[in-house]
This record gives sequence, C-alpha cells and structure tokens, in this order.
Amino acid sequence: MTRTSEPGAPVIELDRVSVELGGRAVLRDVSVRLDQGRIAVIGANGSGKSTFARLLNGLVAPRSGRVSVHGIDASREARRIRDLVGFVFTNPDAQILMPTVAEDIALSLRGTGLPRDAVAARVMAELERYGLADRGDQPVYSLSGGQKQLVALIAVLIRRPAVLVADEPTTLLDLGNARRIGELLAPAATEDAIAAQTVIVTHDLDLAARCDVALRFSEGRLVEVGAPAEVIARYRAEHEDARR
Repeated sequence: MTRTSEPGAPVIELDRVSVELGGRAVLRDVSVRLDQGRIAVIGANGSGKSTFARLLNGLVAPRSGRVSVHGIDASREARRIRDLVGFVFTNPDAQILMPTVAEDIALSLRGTGLPRDAVAARVMAELERYGLADRGDQPVYSLSGGQKQLVALIAVLIRRPAVLVADEPTTLLDLGNARRIGELLAPAATEDAIAAQTVIVTHDLDLAARCDVALRFSEGRLVEVGAPAEVIARYRAEHEDARR
C-alpha cells in the first residue's frame, strides 16, 4: 500500500498531458495526482520519464493538458515554478558554473537580495551540513564525481525548494557515492526529508524501493502508479520475460 501525506498536503498533478519534441510524441495522455513525499519514476531509456521530470519545473512544455505543482501552472508561471521546484541533473558538470565550491553554491543566491556576508554564512552552513566545510575554496574540477554531485545538490537545496526533482542523480556515480546521494534524496526517516516532495527519476531500483510511490513509464505512457515494491516487481518480471 502506498503511503500518502496528510489531507491538504502539497500536490503535483498532471491532467491529460502530452508532449512532442522534434515532431515526435514523447509523452501521451498522462494523468496523475501525487501527494506523497518521495516519488520514484522508473522505466526503460526513452520511456518518457525524464520528459515527465522536466515538465515539473517548466523545462519542457506540454503540447496539450495541464501540469500543476502546488497550485502553480508549470508552463504558464515560469518564474514562480522555478522558485518552487529545484532540479538536479544527471551530470553535475552541466550544472556547476563557477570555479570553486563556495562560489558555485553562492551563485544560487544571486538575486535574492541577501547581503554578501549573509550569503557567505549561509553557504558555509550548507557546506558544514553536508560534510564539505573544508572544500569551500577547492576548485570544482578537482572534486570526485560524488563530491560534484553533492555540490550540485547543495546549490539547489540552498534556495529551499518545496519540490526537488532529481533526474538519474546516481547514474554516473560509484556504489558508495550513489548510496550517499540516495540516502539524502530518500532518507529512512521522513523528518529528514530535504523537500516537501522529492521526485527521483532512476534506474536504481533499490533507491526507487525506498520511496513512497512509484510511477512506471513505457513508450511515452504512464502505465502504472503504486506501491514501489509492487511496481518494481512487475517491471523486473517484464524485463526477465523479455530476455528469455
């Protein structure tokens, strides 16, 4: 049984959403309502799961239908939705822009009106929280893959997004770093959650299993929504049958 949030909890809702990219249909007639805290999105490559994720902060616009995140129309209210929804990409090098760790994280606070000393204090607090207090002045290029992904995550979290979307955040990481990032995104205790809702697009089925609900995409369609253990079991079975 999927665990749901309390009545009145924040909601992600798609109503009959279709998406075309380059003249090709990549999502077809997707409708779903999500009030769970930790949401796994699984499926084969090219199934539409990353397009679904990009809909949530307006990186992709629907051809038809409506995407609502906590009451905000994701395609019509771009500024509000990007304040609300933080996005972490698969490859941190696509996200990190500044030469040092502290500078990159501070860049996320540009335009907030905070004075420079307040920005520096907040950056240091975040670095201490995630175990990178001694890395602030370190060149980003010298970090390990796991440290880079953590910096990219901190740069998003420092703006306190209500919704965090992570698109295959552990794909490029070794086992130890993948586990560390996974534990941050889907902690065992709900009170340790880093956002009101976290959407994790992943091929890591162990990580997906720690979520409250799982969505499975196939050939551009949302084919299943349910308890992670049950959705994952059927997904595994289908792949095993296909290999026979």
